Amino acid sequence: MFLFSNSINRQVTALLHLPFYYKGSSSGFERGLHSRNKKAMEFIAKGWNALKEVDRVIDYCELNDRRLIPLLNTAKENFELALEADNSNTHARYWLSRLHMKYHVPGANKAVAAALLVEAADMGDPDAQYALGCHLRVENEDIHSDQQAFYYLEKAVDQLHPDALYLLGAVYLTGDCVKKDIASALWCFHRASEKGHAGAAIAYGSLLLKGVKIPESLIKFSLKRGSAAQMRGKNKESITIDPVEMAKEKFQIAAKAGCDLGFKWLARLEEEEKRLLTQDY
Repeated sequence: MFLFSNSINRQVTALLHLPFYYKGSSSGFERGLHSRNKKAMEFIAKGWNALKEVDRVIDYCELNDRRLIPLLNTAKENFELALEADNSNTHARYWLSRLHMKYHVPGANKAVAAALLVEAADMGDPDAQYALGCHLRVENEDIHSDQQAFYYLEKAVDQLHPDALYLLGAVYLTGDCVKKDIASALWCFHRASEKGHAGAAIAYGSLLLKGVKIPESLIKFSLKRGSAAQMRGKNKESITIDPVEMAKEKFQIAAKAGCDLGFKWLARLEEEEKRLLTQDY
């Protein structure tokens, strides 16, 4: 996985797992827990706003531009304060790991970033699980790392993380490291598109227009959501879909997300509809 010494591991663990003492009733404990969590989220919001400002200007300057340091320090301090306020907060761990790993913040430490990311992922943070899964796929080429990457991606998918759903759908579609499974790929693309993921919506719509068969279980699921699935037959026992209409729904999702491909696909479908109408007349 991540290569860093056991001594660094122990140091990071000691820093992250601060002792906590509590005296009082369970209701008092719950109030204290809520108070710490609220304070931690306030620090995270401040750190995230500073990081958002860095992302806004970073494309127009060098990555190590000294003018970014005050903002990076503000983000780092607030994420650390969030962990001090609530050591169980996975969001603080994730954002602090991202800061150490991606940005030129003073005191950045890849080993600390790795430890924080693994802890956040193991504590159930879907963003951390997705990031760790991607990191393991990119940074390591051995089979063991692929299995670990798939494990964390599936954990994020279980929580319907849209990027994880899209990536896992692509893995199933191509058969990369797993047995090729079009039905599973479609399910992942469909659920990700419901979360507004433009790439997943384009992938799903494109597969529909190519004539890929949609599993009946997914059609039933779509029917419950009020999509282009329809019941047919005297007793309305059979289920079918209009692939063009469903594809259009997906392209509309992509267009709503600002994806140019979504607009292009919608334009192509509109042209095709006009062409067919002209032929009918």
